[in-house]
Amino acid sequence: MNTAAKLSAYGAALVLVAGGAWATGTAVGPFAGQTASGAATGTPGGEDAGHGDAHSGTVAETAQTDQPGGLASSRGGYTLTPTTTTLAQGRNQTFSFTVTGPDGTPVTAYDVEHEKRMHLIVVRRDTSGFQHVHPELGADGTWTVPLDLPVGGSYRAYADFKPTAAEATTLGVDLTVPGDFRPVAYQPARETVVDGYQVRLDGDLSPGRSSKVTLTVSKDGRPVTDLQPYLGAYGHLVALRGGDLAYLHVHPEGAPGDGKTPSGPSVTFFAEVPSAGTYRLFLDFQHGGTVRTAEFTIPTAGTPAPIQPQAPAAGEGHGGH
Repeated sequence: MNTAAKLSAYGAALVLVAGGAWATGTAVGPFAGQTASGAATGTPGGEDAGHGDAHSGTVAETAQTDQPGGLASSRGGYTLTPTTTTLAQGRNQTFSFTVTGPDGTPVTAYDVEHEKRMHLIVVRRDTSGFQHVHPELGADGTWTVPLDLPVGGSYRAYADFKPTAAEATTLGVDLTVPGDFRPVAYQPARETVVDGYQVRLDGDLSPGRSSKVTLTVSKDGRPVTDLQPYLGAYGHLVALRGGDLAYLHVHPEGAPGDGKTPSGPSVTFFAEVPSAGTYRLFLDFQHGGTVRTAEFTIPTAGTPAPIQPQAPAAGEGHGGH
């Protein structure tokens, strides 16, 4: 998916820093329903906590209600198994995987959720190189999709799906792309520009409760009022939590063609993040037949601002020389 071009129902502290700021993919970060200090908020967590349908996680698996989505490769009897975890650097690199069910065999029956049976999110562990793609399912239960992996590094892949007659879930796995790795750091930002479109985020993320956030799209200083539906909505938003890349994927209020949802310039979401901290947000929207992704870095309400380096006062520093 065009990385230069995603918050209703699907299924994220510290400023993101390079490389070592991200824990290993199977590590479990702060439990849902807790603050960064570990104090319980009394709000239950769960798979993609805080969103209204079965793909969002408000209906949590009873065995692991404290773990946000995407932190484990196996959950609730389902296991994500890639054909290989090492991929070549470059564009259109073939990635394939299976999801095995409780009986140990590959799952071949999936429900269509937001116009697709499988949503695959791939991002490098410094949260660069984001892509949202839709693999094709083979008769033997193997999913296959081309990925754009232009630079080396460690990547996280999230399979977001709903097996027929089972709960929706999100499983994650780490992938390695050999090559020169130059990590990217991101500062908090509520406005971004992508392909000439200006996108602004208003509202605050409050851990443990539903938070209203609004994304507004404009171009050349004029509001975009004719956003096009993409996967049944005017926008999709993925949130990744700093520290462990816990995953949330939600969709906006309303739906195209319902007679009350405007096609822009603003798209409103309600999201519930599981803990305090800083989140990377990725909004997919479509206009002019092209899907674009706008990226944001947002601390939750009350998160201390990062300490910025200061220049030494006159006469200080440089060892007195």
